[in-house]
Amino acid sequence: MIQEKERSAPSGILMFCLLLTAMAITIGLFVNSVRGVPPSEVGLHIVAMLCALAVEVVLMVGLFSVQPNQGVVLQLFGRYTGTVRNSGLRWANPFYSKKPVSLRVRNFETGHLKVNDLDGNPIEIAAVVVWKVVDTAEAVFQVDNCENYVHVQSEAALRNLATAYSYDSHEEAKMSLRANTAEVAAHLKTEIQERLSKAGVEVQEARISHLAYAPEIAAAMLQRQQASAIIAARQKIVDGAVGMVEMALERLARNNVLELDEERKAAMVSNLLVVLCGERGTQPVVNAGSIYH
Repeated sequence: MIQEKERSAPSGILMFCLLLTAMAITIGLFVNSVRGVPPSEVGLHIVAMLCALAVEVVLMVGLFSVQPNQGVVLQLFGRYTGTVRNSGLRWANPFYSKKPVSLRVRNFETGHLKVNDLDGNPIEIAAVVVWKVVDTAEAVFQVDNCENYVHVQSEAALRNLATAYSYDSHEEAKMSLRANTAEVAAHLKTEIQERLSKAGVEVQEARISHLAYAPEIAAAMLQRQQASAIIAARQKIVDGAVGMVEMALERLARNNVLELDEERKAAMVSNLLVVLCGERGTQPVVNAGSIYH
């Protein structure tokens, strides 16, 4: 694999001033030299001046500018020679080809992809990816088009991620796309980074920006979510009610408030469960008789 090697380039401002001075000196020497020479030798002086100016113009082609957060990849007849990262006007061999590569942080949002989650439900999902180039040589020579490669591989990683999780889950131990956003984002970032490492790209952030059921099952899945939520809520209510009934019976027995036979305990448990688990408030009934009448 071709990896980046940083290369220093001399100041372009100094080289520009030197070349302008050389051109002025060349023209001045030509004017002074043709004054005292025979007409037959003027042509030779003109050729010499044109050759000198041509060399100086070719050297002027070696000037190039490097913007902040940018690298310029230098090649000599197809061979990689290095990357210049020092910003400003620089000069290099005029026969070098110079390809600028942006090192700035970039981001994009994938399209809304329609995939099936872990449970086989069709969902729509999209993500925002923040990335930048950290190795200019790999970005230029390892892939044909770095930016297009990032887009395609990010969408492929997002599709693979969506099939590894369920859209929603009411089980605490099971991760889902909707409930575990931080963990899913970390997984997505890692998977995209693995795919883009060969292109000299560093993924700084990746997060899901759109998540929804596909339109054809959205209504049915909404009813399913509501039913699952009701069941989960009822389960917690029953667990709490049973715990409260156990606590009440235990405290009554421990404090010797009253002794209940099995039939009265069953009646008390039934009444407490009705009060604690009912959807509506219960109406109290005052018992004016004894405990057995």
